[in-house]
Amino acid sequence: MSNAILERYKELTNSSGRTEVSATLNTIVLAPPSTFNATTRGELVQLILDDLKSSSKRRLSSKDAAQALLAVKTLGRDPSGSKVIAQPENLKSLLAFQSTFKDTPDAALEALRCIANSLLLVDTARSLFLEKGVDGGDTAVSMLEKAQTPDQLFILSRILFLATAAKSPYLVTMMEKKFNGSYIVDIIGSKLECLITPVQTGANLAREAMTDLLKFTFNILLYYPNMTEAEPQHTDRASGDSKVLGDFWDPKLNPILSPILRVFLTLPLSSPCPIAPPLTHVVHALITIPISPPLKFVWFSAQSSSSSSTPKSTGSPKAGRSQPSSRSQSPSRSSPTSSKPSTLERAMSKLGRKSRSPSPVVTSSTQVVNKALEILDTTLARYFPGKTEADDASVREKVKKESSDSLDELLGPTVVLITRLCAGDESCRTRVRQYIVPDDLDRSSPLEERADILGRCLRLMGSIYHARLKDSIGEMLYAACENNASILSGFFGYGNVAGFLFNKGVMSAPPASESGPVVPPTTTAAGEAINPVTGSTVKPKSDVPEMTEEEKEREMEKLLVLFDRLEKTGALPKDQNPIRKAIHEGKLPTS
Repeated sequence: MSNAILERYKELTNSSGRTEVSATLNTIVLAPPSTFNATTRGELVQLILDDLKSSSKRRLSSKDAAQALLAVKTLGRDPSGSKVIAQPENLKSLLAFQSTFKDTPDAALEALRCIANSLLLVDTARSLFLEKGVDGGDTAVSMLEKAQTPDQLFILSRILFLATAAKSPYLVTMMEKKFNGSYIVDIIGSKLECLITPVQTGANLAREAMTDLLKFTFNILLYYPNMTEAEPQHTDRASGDSKVLGDFWDPKLNPILSPILRVFLTLPLSSPCPIAPPLTHVVHALITIPISPPLKFVWFSAQSSSSSSTPKSTGSPKAGRSQPSSRSQSPSRSSPTSSKPSTLERAMSKLGRKSRSPSPVVTSSTQVVNKALEILDTTLARYFPGKTEADDASVREKVKKESSDSLDELLGPTVVLITRLCAGDESCRTRVRQYIVPDDLDRSSPLEERADILGRCLRLMGSIYHARLKDSIGEMLYAACENNASILSGFFGYGNVAGFLFNKGVMSAPPASESGPVVPPTTTAAGEAINPVTGSTVKPKSDVPEMTEEEKEREMEKLLVLFDRLEKTGALPKDQNPIRKAIHEGKLPTS
């Protein structure tokens, strides 16, 4: 069958009718994958590409280009076809089709999809695409800068994401040069912002375009600082330590933060799974960006006075409510403008980069952490309704139905983001504490049994199935409590955080914090004493029934006999016999 289709295609000539050509190409497109063996598939791919780029072979005309490239894309879904597409000359030809078929947008897009398939299925194609001679990276970035529609942005972002999926020297070259007068970080920022409205309105391929553009951005943020003489962001790092995510940064990347923050604060939560692409990839990008000068004022800057909008007051959450909406309002969203250069612009100009945003997008110092808390609270409420236990099988089943990721993968980055915000800003630490354990918290029931974010976090800290999320939540609460074991125990009760503190090297209950940046409450607003072990005002119930005096005497006699036997057999030294010691100290009668 495959040879028959190949021969049928070869029989086409410049005199073949367009209907015959279309029917033959359609046969290739609709043929089951098993129809073609590797040799036939590769030969067909090469024949079609040669016919499209050769002016002397009139087997195909420009009117057939879109369908012919669709056939190539279909054949390229198998690695044997993609290996032929991935040859340098064929990659060059497919890129050249962008100008050859500029008046046939469908054909130009199909050519790019052929490239994307080859980069996905053939690892070596990624380096070949970037090599001198093909120059696919420069061509794709230049096209990205000019792209306007979501479908164009999607396929170009996918190509650039795949081409830079491994640490490539091209990343350094790309960061240093201008494309049509713009640096790559400015191009990315512009395209992210232009996709916000299409994503909100549900435009076709808008979410996919933003998702893949953010994946490409993540590659740059992940690899580029590790490939240059990037600046360490932590002064306590020992020389020779390996570079890890967010520990090093290059100022050339600074302009990317503001557009990413704008996307983060603007994108709504999804349904049924509250956090899904592209929001997940926004969070991934943010956790690679350090919270340190000169970026800290972008993360936590007050809005310029020229803006017409003001942030909404979140207030103090009411205690005892289980719905995430009761904890805080959504952050205000605005696009401030100013006729004068902002602080961000002036700082960026000194760094040799012009900022895309006229002023910082953040309108209050806690706006970013508010959005992150909203994501965390809403997602936890979705998968742990009411007082659901952390390791309940229903949780894993629901996550599996609604997402391809595990709960650790879904929520872990958001928790890491909150932790980093707490580490970088005092107002964020205060906000997280007020959100999870507000001053007016009702402590009349066990904290770990609450049907809100507090109860869910504490139950997760004892989880077996969600190990990474368990550790991340512990670190988040620890960071919110100034990295202080006494403060952590004071707010949440030592019993609820004992396992986490044990892993931190704290083997027993730390002393109460009486001085320092934060003093945990020891009584409720009503004046009730808070149990330092449970964090609540609930008195622990004893499971042992009250015994009569006769029963107590009989139990004491049994203990006396037991310890006497242990002492006589040598299993228990005399000086370690608790009964003898109690009699000696006068705590028990001698007879």
